Amino acid sequence: MNAIVLPKSIASQIESEGVKAYPNECCGILIGREVNGKKRVERLAPMKNVFDSGEQYHRFSIDPLAQIEAEKSADDAGQMVLGYYHSHPDHPARPSEYDRTHVPPWSFYGHIIVAIEKGRPAAMTAWFMDEESEQFRELELVRE
Repeated sequence: MNAIVLPKSIASQIESEGVKAYPNECCGILIGREVNGKKRVERLAPMKNVFDSGEQYHRFSIDPLAQIEAEKSADDAGQMVLGYYHSHPDHPARPSEYDRTHVPPWSFYGHIIVAIEKGRPAAMTAWFMDEESEQFRELELVRE
């Protein structure tokens, strides 16, 4: 995988969700198609952050049943789950150690992180988990 292609309207949607959830983390699923080694995001499946409410300012979790429904919806539309997105309130748009240790070590999925600083979008980055090193590696994020 060498890039995630994100339409500007979808990038704006991720930022808006991050702002709306602030000071907690937002989360969701990236849905689309893989074309020439690039993951092209065509739509989002916003998810409710079901992590303990007292910890949502720095943690997120997606309900497994909601995840299955999103996967089925993507499959029914001829699409696939390409990865996930979440926000980092008042924290850089890079994976935390918690992110690293709680993401399955599958390199297929991309991960988009949006930094929300003081309630405003600040930066957006894309990552994948390297299966060998079990470390995140940055991906090119192409906005179109």
